[in-house]
Amino acid sequence: MTDTTFNALPLSPSFLKNLTELGYMTMTEVQAQSLPSLLQGKDLIVKAKTGSGKTVAFGISVLNRVTISHSAVQGLILCPTRELADQVARELRKLARQTPNLKILTLCGGMPFGPQLSSLSHAPHIIVATPGRLQEHLRKGSVSLNQVNTLVLDEADRMLDMGFLPSITEIIEKTGRQRQTLLFSATYPDSIREISEKFQQSPNEISVTAIHQTNSLNQLFIKTENNNREELLFKLLAHHKPARCVIFCNTKRSAQQVAEKLQEKGHFALALHGDLEQWQRDQTTLRFANGSCPIIVATDVAARGLDIEGVELVVNCEISRDPEVYVHRIGRTGRAGEQGLALSLFSADEQYKLDAIADYQQLPCKLDSIPDSPEANLFQLRPSMTTLQIDGGRKQKIRPGDLLGALTGEGGIAGNQVGKIHIFDRCAYVAVSCAQTNKALKKLATGKIKGKNFRVRKIR
Repeated sequence: MTDTTFNALPLSPSFLKNLTELGYMTMTEVQAQSLPSLLQGKDLIVKAKTGSGKTVAFGISVLNRVTISHSAVQGLILCPTRELADQVARELRKLARQTPNLKILTLCGGMPFGPQLSSLSHAPHIIVATPGRLQEHLRKGSVSLNQVNTLVLDEADRMLDMGFLPSITEIIEKTGRQRQTLLFSATYPDSIREISEKFQQSPNEISVTAIHQTNSLNQLFIKTENNNREELLFKLLAHHKPARCVIFCNTKRSAQQVAEKLQEKGHFALALHGDLEQWQRDQTTLRFANGSCPIIVATDVAARGLDIEGVELVVNCEISRDPEVYVHRIGRTGRAGEQGLALSLFSADEQYKLDAIADYQQLPCKLDSIPDSPEANLFQLRPSMTTLQIDGGRKQKIRPGDLLGALTGEGGIAGNQVGKIHIFDRCAYVAVSCAQTNKALKKLATGKIKGKNFRVRKIR
């Protein structure tokens, strides 16, 4: 396909108009290679890195095959984590803004079962789910998949690594036989080929390189001692002063410890790992996205699916043994043509990891020196925004405009002091300037939203 604009695709004028309004003018490599086959209904195996535009690719395909007048689950997208499922659902809703009466539902663990049962009383057109929770609904008979015409396994390799193969197999066997089956995977292990042979029909295979463009991402490696990594982190933060930074560790324990060390130094940092409750992980990623948390210290639970714009710096406090994991980690920065910086700390006995990374990327690992940062003991990275939680959401018909109006009405704060707004089923979050936190809290707590009073509190 030589024309890489979305207008070259056989999509409705309203759908193309919405893509233009969303700023989607030219297709990414994975979109240009996959969408012609996707829109023809063919099965695909797509190997592509996070941030390649794959969600838009399969999202367009799923939405294009939905019949709104038919009240049944027609599209099913399986994801390894709730974080990724939420991001996929948000992207689908953006793509479907011009499609009235379309119902998209997320079914993930870590959320109350009752509200999900209520939402399933009228079948959604599209379900985005994690395998375990969807399997529970199938066993309870609360959802039917026999009319699914498009099935997507997003980050299929990670789901298999997490032991979801039995659940995925049970789920797929309950979907319609005449379906399009799409596997999107960052890597291509034997298990992917096995599941493809079992559930796909003559799939096309597409591979988009996972190597980052050197003009958008600068990768540097800094040699240090194992007992000196936190001190080096302080120096790096003081030297680079990023607005938003992700620090990766290999274990949950080390991620928590590094986050606590940063907090002791006065930095605003939060940990993100599997020992946290789901609501804690959700709030952490949301606060990182809206600017009210400048640093997260994460295990590889965040290496994929953390789709945050404007991450200036990624630091591998501990380098993964797997060079592919390294590539996915550093893919959090240097996205969409932006400049990014990835710094990786290593000790003398970890040289083999650098050799593996250099061999995988076919690029030499560029060494850097420890920066001279005299203010390292004084510099503190603090947020510019605060997150407020409102105990009302989509179920209460609250929209972003309602919150913005409530905040900026008579006696309120200026519109440029309001940041990102996220609306969920039963709660909403809004970022406001730290300097205006108390005023915003008072305005929302004493005023009305949609003619009603809602409880409001600051997330700490």
